[in-house]
Amino acid sequence: MKSARLHRTTFVAAGIYNIAWGCYAVYDPQWFFHLTGMAASNTPQIFATLGMVLGLYGILYLEVARVPARGWLIAAVGMTGKVLGPIGLLWLIVTGKWPVDSVVLVSTNDLIWWIPFGLYLKDAWPWFRRDLRTPERDSSAA
Repeated sequence: MKSARLHRTTFVAAGIYNIAWGCYAVYDPQWFFHLTGMAASNTPQIFATLGMVLGLYGILYLEVARVPARGWLIAAVGMTGKVLGPIGLLWLIVTGKWPVDSVVLVSTNDLIWWIPFGLYLKDAWPWFRRDLRTPERDSSAA
């Protein structure tokens, strides 16, 4: 695969980042609200749950790093979230529900990953298409 080393490095970094971010969000689910000057959440368990989900994404990103030729679908789901998250945040800012300072959330979780994830998706696409066309052989079926 083209640029496999770069893609491995990207997804190891994304995996570690997501696991660390997720653990911290579980540990201190109010940090974001304090950082942005927003009122503390009366449902911090929702932010903690978000942290758990992002931490689990980190494990999946480490799997992409382990086998880059087989990670297109995982990365595509991750990239979809990295596009939809900023759109949702933009709506919250435009409607005045969240302050502009909250953009820190998507800056580090989403925007910085667009180029490396996009490059990976472009490079891994032929591998993904090949896998779609090649049915797996179940050796136990014979």
